[in-house]
Amino acid sequence: MSETEHFEIISFYEFKDMSSLGVLTDVREKVKELFVETEIRGTIILADEGYNGMVCGHEAQIAQFIDCVEQILQTTLKMKTSFDDVAPFRKIDVKIKREIVTLKREVDIFLSEGTHVDAQDWNAIISQPDVLLLDTRNDYEYKTGTFRGAINPDIIKFSDLPDYVAEHLDPEKHKRVAMFCTGGIRCEKFAPYMKQLGFEEVYQLDGGILKYLEQTSHEDSMWEGECYVFDERVTVDATLAKGNGTDHSMRLAKRKNPLYKTAR
Repeated sequence: MSETEHFEIISFYEFKDMSSLGVLTDVREKVKELFVETEIRGTIILADEGYNGMVCGHEAQIAQFIDCVEQILQTTLKMKTSFDDVAPFRKIDVKIKREIVTLKREVDIFLSEGTHVDAQDWNAIISQPDVLLLDTRNDYEYKTGTFRGAINPDIIKFSDLPDYVAEHLDPEKHKRVAMFCTGGIRCEKFAPYMKQLGFEEVYQLDGGILKYLEQTSHEDSMWEGECYVFDERVTVDATLAKGNGTDHSMRLAKRKNPLYKTAR
């Protein structure tokens, strides 16, 4: 890939029973072969609970990749899309892990039903005074940018978030909790976890910050700052163009997020 050409970056995930696809090692090999065939770069994580990926390529390559990977994974991808003049991923990596996002808690994903809020309805939800707005991301992500009025749990990694909730939040007091993350995957797991704990009304931003920025005008946006992304762009601004993130933050992300490691 030439670094002077236009690249499409897509991120996607899904919680689904992967057993119908066969042995995960076989699925991994098919996806690796597809990476090579299409000259796509990036990372996909496979687990019994689903898949999680971020990849980049020219638009025609991405279109071919989507068609083929949907056949391999027997699904229709729900994607967040952005563009850049430089390829933010340089390597190919297909991993098999225990979880596609690491929480280290047993979660009934089906409890997430009814918790999703579309980008166009998000402002109305988080503007209500009895709604507690929780940023589920890590501290360095929060400091790069967040929604107006959001709480920073001041965590180093996602699996620390349950301890924060146990110490600071109470289902009897906090009846309505809204949460968000970069692309939606962390909330997809944490919203049902909160329901398991007895929180009455739980909302999650469907598609995460990236989908919100994609669909919300600057005038209507309640987002402040830039959004941390786990690739060589480091951050994106409100228009999803490359932001002003620093290499220091990038080194932190490399240690914390497996999706980022392919950007080196």
